[in-house]
Amino acid sequence: MQVAIVLYPGFTALDFIGPYEVLRWLPDADVRFVWHQPGPVAADSAVLVVGATHSFSETPSPDVVLVPGGFTTFEHARDEVLLDWLRRVRTTATWTASVCSGSVILAAAGLLEGKRATSHWAAVPTLRAFGVTPVGDERIVHAGDGLVTCAGVSAGIDLGLWLAGRIGGDERAKAIQLSMEYDPQPPFDSGHMSKASARTKATATAMMGQDLMKPTQLKATTLLLWEQAIRAARARVKAVTAR
Repeated sequence: MQVAIVLYPGFTALDFIGPYEVLRWLPDADVRFVWHQPGPVAADSAVLVVGATHSFSETPSPDVVLVPGGFTTFEHARDEVLLDWLRRVRTTATWTASVCSGSVILAAAGLLEGKRATSHWAAVPTLRAFGVTPVGDERIVHAGDGLVTCAGVSAGIDLGLWLAGRIGGDERAKAIQLSMEYDPQPPFDSGHMSKASARTKATATAMMGQDLMKPTQLKATTLLLWEQAIRAARARVKAVTAR
């Protein structure tokens, strides 16, 4: 079973490390990190560097595809090479999944249109622009037909175990959970917008804003949403004309 995890410059480390640590324990798992070409890829911290092991062209038919999120998601959601690859492998993959804002990339590829999906709380509203029904109160959203998205960052571990249960069976997934000693007992209870105080929400938004408000990311976000709005408008005109 081949598992392809997309690595792009600016990915968030836990987004892919969490599910990787789960899925690599499945029987006969062949995990590969894919990008345009093999080589080092820097995380959003610009400190951690992970090696892409295979190119897209070397990975034409993975069984499981996983797209992580990151502060550069909106930039890579306009990468036609990545989007075309996702569309192609989607036709044969058993599971196509995303963590955090990685769902924006799946949406940009047209894979979530008309479906329910989730993302990091900061990116959930963006999904609507792609004809997706955004879900902000579920950690894992299975849209059917092998498409599954999960909430931000740490939710990737839960997604990995969810997939492990469906691929290797519940007992295998439980054994993986135990081997990882994944038994969350956080010292605070502010891990969801419904639980966090107004002060905590403001602080978190400001923290992330330092990266999201960089000129490069602002431009990428604006262009992505602008292009999608134009496509949607043209589709509506075409539909009216065809009547």
